[in-house]
Amino acid sequence: MQSPYGMELVENCLACNLCSEGFFCRLPKEEMEAFQKIKFTLAYPAGATLFVEGQTCRGIYILCKGRVKLSATSSQGQTLIFKIARPGDVLGLNATVSGTPHNTRGETGQACQLNFVKQAEFLQFLSEHRGASMQAAIHLSRECQQAYQQLRSFVMRSAPERIARLMLDWSLPGAGMDTPHGIKVALTHDEIGQIIGMSRETVTRTLADFRKQHIAVLHGSTLLIQNMSALRQLAT
Repeated sequence: MQSPYGMELVENCLACNLCSEGFFCRLPKEEMEAFQKIKFTLAYPAGATLFVEGQTCRGIYILCKGRVKLSATSSQGQTLIFKIARPGDVLGLNATVSGTPHNTRGETGQACQLNFVKQAEFLQFLSEHRGASMQAAIHLSRECQQAYQQLRSFVMRSAPERIARLMLDWSLPGAGMDTPHGIKVALTHDEIGQIIGMSRETVTRTLADFRKQHIAVLHGSTLLIQNMSALRQLAT
């Protein structure tokens, strides 16, 4: 099915060619058939808001295509990006399971396909399917670990170390950001700063130092890593 945003929507999870190691992509056939009956396939353009902080949770979103930015804003207007969600990620899982409002804002960074499941139906699905329940527990555990690593980075790492760690994460095979010409980074210096808890000026200065040291160069939205060994040394 062709969507209004130039994407070919895949509505049948059982015949999905986007299948990855993501949340529901490896469930047993019986559980996938049950999931197929309760999910809705949705398409959103870039810049669409899925949910906001404090909003009552309606259910989960499973990202099939595209990128979604998860962020929070302080009363002083400071923004922190917790994560750039990738295909296979589940959005709103914690709020859905705990019955609490969303604690982040979800906004599409590009045209996206998502599968949505209402909260009550998803909780019933988990209660009836052991494999899905285990996957939910694994996903929540990973979210907790990622939050711990981010907090540790903010407290214990310098700006070059934080940016080096972020670049290494972008370069991982599963990140889905590789192109024939480098790593695609669709983020401004300000947004990079919001991910690592630094000002835009600090990010710009650090990237300039990386360029002078021939460690990495960011040309527009394309990142070229010139010295992977030096980058790893900074990130560890």
